[in-house]
Parts: sequence; C-alpha cells; structure tokens
Amino acid sequence: MRAERALASVCLLLGLAGCGHVHAAQVAFEAEEARQGVAVDEDYVYVVGTQCIGKYDKRTHERLAHWEASDALPIIHLDSGVVVDQRLYCAHSNYPEKPMTSSVEIWDADTLEHVGNHSFGIGHGSCTWVDRHDGWWWVAFAHYAGHGGYPDRDNAWTTLVRYDDEWREREAWVFPKDVLERFGDYSCSGGSWGPDGRLYCTGHDRPELYALALPEAGSVLRLVRLVPFPNDGQGIAFDRSTPPMLY
Repeated sequence: MRAERALASVCLLLGLAGCGHVHAAQVAFEAEEARQGVAVDEDYVYVVGTQCIGKYDKRTHERLAHWEASDALPIIHLDSGVVVDQRLYCAHSNYPEKPMTSSVEIWDADTLEHVGNHSFGIGHGSCTWVDRHDGWWWVAFAHYAGHGGYPDRDNAWTTLVRYDDEWREREAWVFPKDVLERFGDYSCSGGSWGPDGRLYCTGHDRPELYALALPEAGSVLRLVRLVPFPNDGQGIAFDRSTPPMLY
C-alpha cells in the first residue's frame, strides 16, 4: 500500500471520444490523505484516505477541511466517491475482513460533517467506488485472488451494479477477462463515467485506464480501449464542471 503522505495527481485528458490516443498534462499537489480515491466538484477536490478525507481548493491546493474516523464513526476502509447536490458519497467496506460488508457513506461537502449512509451489508463484495450517471447510481464491488478475498472466489466475481434513487438494484455486470487479467490478484479500484459516455476504470497498480461500455447482450462489460495514464491505479474522478479533466 502507499504511504499515507503521497501526491494527488491531476491530469487533463484530451481526445477521449476520438481515436483512443490521450494527451495528458499532469499537475500534482501534496495531499496528506492521498491513498485511496478522490472526488471533485466545481471548486474543490476531496482526497480520500483509508479512514480520512481532506477538502482542498482546486486552484490554490490549500486544505480547507479534514475529517477522520472515530469510535463514534468507525469507518474501516474508504475508497473513491462522487459529489452530488452538495453531498459527498464515498465507497466503504470492511476490507480486508470477511465476510465482506459494504456501504456508501455520506458527508456534507461544505463542512465534511458525516450526515448518513446506505448499508449493503453482505452482498456482491467489497465496495470500491460509487458514481452518479444518467440518473442512476453505479457501484463496483470487488473480489480479490489474494489478500482480502475468499478462497473460492477470485476477481472474476467483481461486479458493477446499477441502482435507482432508492438503492434498489436494477442491473449488474461483470468485467471482461482481458481486464481481469490486468487486475492481477487485485480488482477494480476506481471508476468514473467519462464525457464520451464510456465508463473509465482502474485497477490497483497499473498506470492505465480501461474504457468500458455496457454490452448489447449478455452480462460482460465490453473493453473499448486501454488508455495509458500517469497514475498507478486506485481511485479516479472526472471533473464534470470542466470536462475532460480527470483526477
């Protein structure tokens, strides 16, 4: 795992809807919490650590707020998230404990006050990212071949689930074999819907993105292209206020 003090990197990606070649201009700034994931809105970047969150000014990179887990709020393992209507939604699980349990945890984006959650309990796996797209919630549940996984379930059990506004499951898909192989013993660590209508996902430690599409038939996501990306896996988030900026 990364050291808790790391660099949160920002990349401007061009040509996402085109030929598959991406030009990236990388800007990096120090973020104490940079370990698991990120979320972004028009003015701020929310850097997500395993048990903490930092809110940073997008332009000056000044930290404006910080939140940490406590005995009263026993967060175990946060991952990437999304900001919707001034609420920060983050994926959460009990990784690497078993049985796997998962939830989506919710903060006030202005104050970083924890204001709620939705618990999945024991379900599809270990929740690693949540996104909002096309009027639906999209949540990934990971499985692992090694540490934190079940002996009889490798990362082929990793699942993408679409939920309605009441968190009722509507559809679910699995990842294609060629992407699973690139995950190695790990799984899908990050995901964000891009401005071109593709779902961009990351693994745990490879410097690349997987541009995916929903299948016309069946239950396996379709790999559209592999995109080199200057970040070693983990969480990502498109800035929908200034597309196609990707954090």
